[in-house]
Formats: sequence, C-alpha cells, structure tokens
Amino acid sequence: MNATKPPRSLASTLAVVAGAVFLLVGILGFVPGVTQEFDALSGAGHHSEAMLLGIFQVSVLHNIVHLAFGIVGLAVATRTDWSIMYLIGSGIIYGVLSIYGFVIDLQSEANFVPVNMADNWLHVFLTIALLGGGLVAARQRRDRDHTARP
Repeated sequence: MNATKPPRSLASTLAVVAGAVFLLVGILGFVPGVTQEFDALSGAGHHSEAMLLGIFQVSVLHNIVHLAFGIVGLAVATRTDWSIMYLIGSGIIYGVLSIYGFVIDLQSEANFVPVNMADNWLHVFLTIALLGGGLVAARQRRDRDHTARP
C-alpha cells in the first residue's frame, strides 16, 4: 500500500519559505564579500559597519536573530496551527521592530540590533508579508475546516 502525504498547507508552505529565507540571510550575514565591511562586524550596536549586500546594516546579534527566525520557521512548518502562529507572531514582531527603527535615533545606543533605514523599510515589507500570509492562511484553514464539517 502506498500512502501519500496530504499536500502541505498554505501556512506550512509560507513558514518553510520564510524560515528558509531567514536562515539564508542569517548565514549570509557571516559571509565576507556578501557582507561588505565584514571586518567591521560587531556583536551588537549601531557601531557595526557591516552591510549585508552593501545595503542592510548587520551585527552578530542581527544575524543570530535571522538564524533564530529561520530555525523556528522550519521547525513549526510541520503543523498548520504552529505555522499560522509563527507567521502572525513574526509579522507582529517585525511590525514592532519597524516602528522602533523609525522612532529611535539610528546613531544612538538605542539602536542595539542595529538597523538602518533600508532595514526599517524591509521590516515594513516583512510585517505586511508575514502578517498578511498568516491571516490569509488562518482564514483558508477556517474556511476549509468549516466546509469539512457535516
């Protein structure tokens, strides 16, 4: 008997994609050349002059955060409900990070991650994509569950 696996849910697919991208970005943040001014990569803080792809300011902390989001995204992708929580939760976290990045003085000690204006706009995009994807996946799941009931 050949048992086939059910197709991956939208939420799980989105969690895998987001997780893989975050993991890749976290790894690339530690690759000289991909990260310009790599020798200026600091542990944390606005003094890090390392720039992923020459655009996004990164630090060891920033890269570790990306790696953590990636690992969690891949880990939760086995379950639709966890994937939805990951997408919505990550969207909220990136929304808060977006607001934080726009309101702080980027040259102050408050910029401990660190972020620059390119990061801020990327975080706005991530907020919309993650939160939107999670909400669409949650609605799809709710609609599917509702129609499956007799």
